[in-house]
Amino acid sequence: MGYWREATGIKGPSGFGSGNTAEQVTQGIDASRLTAIVTGGSSGIGAETARVLALRGAHVIIGARNLEAANAVKQNILNSIPSARIDIIQIELSSLKSVRAFAEKFLAMNLPLNLLINNAGVMYCPFKLSEDGVEMQFATNHLGHFLLTNLLLEKLKTTAEKTGIEGRIVNLSSVAHVGPYSEGIKFDKLNDKKAYNDMMAYGQSKLANILHSNELARRLKEEGVNVTANSVHPGLIRTNLGRHAACFITVLRAFTFFLWKDIPQGAATTCYVALNPSLKGVTGKYFADSNLEKPSAKARDEALAKKLWDFSEELVNNSK
Repeated sequence: MGYWREATGIKGPSGFGSGNTAEQVTQGIDASRLTAIVTGGSSGIGAETARVLALRGAHVIIGARNLEAANAVKQNILNSIPSARIDIIQIELSSLKSVRAFAEKFLAMNLPLNLLINNAGVMYCPFKLSEDGVEMQFATNHLGHFLLTNLLLEKLKTTAEKTGIEGRIVNLSSVAHVGPYSEGIKFDKLNDKKAYNDMMAYGQSKLANILHSNELARRLKEEGVNVTANSVHPGLIRTNLGRHAACFITVLRAFTFFLWKDIPQGAATTCYVALNPSLKGVTGKYFADSNLEKPSAKARDEALAKKLWDFSEELVNNSK
């Protein structure tokens, strides 16, 4: 169905479609026994994801670069949901040092961890290297989340084992994964300014999100642990994510206005994959409009996923 379903709002096999909100796809679900981390929870669909998880009873830890914005989100949630359990820990996903500090602070809280929602991201940035010397979109959208997931994986596994509740990892990807560089991931020229294209670099990072999910799912399945990993396309959302390409986004909206979602609709697929009981045991899959979708051939390339995993491990290990 793809774009047709997204444009028309026609519901898919899950019973939901592009017009449904995060509240609607989680209606009646009790998440009071769950603890969730949401990166990038200080604005946009991350903030809405945090709000809806809290509404359903989950204890939510917002990972955010901007603490002032995150505290404002927390206060807004508490104003409407006085019983909400919200904590904030600072994180800058482009900094591996910051990612490690976040993980240390969270683990020191001695909380369980049921849900890890890797939501934060940047889009169409001008060329820049992170403090670790990695191209910024790849560093923020993929590498930081790759390290964060690895640092928290043992906590996810032990929580699932102790509670009997399935752990879930949700990586936010995008339909933009279909438009990376021709080779998919520029392993040899990742940080080459001359070879840089902001849109293809974004597509590369979103492809990496799916490949990461798929390889992680394979490893978890092989290990026999009660934790799943999936990726989602939230849709074209009216947020400030496209601020680095404002003119392009304006033109794009003019021609694709019928595909764009508001923020409550944009958070729906994330919340559906994180909470819906019908997805128990479903892993290594890609979702859009709260329904299973088929990603690109490159996103399904197992050899590419394994190569990316090894490459990412080498990058994070070299940053210690």
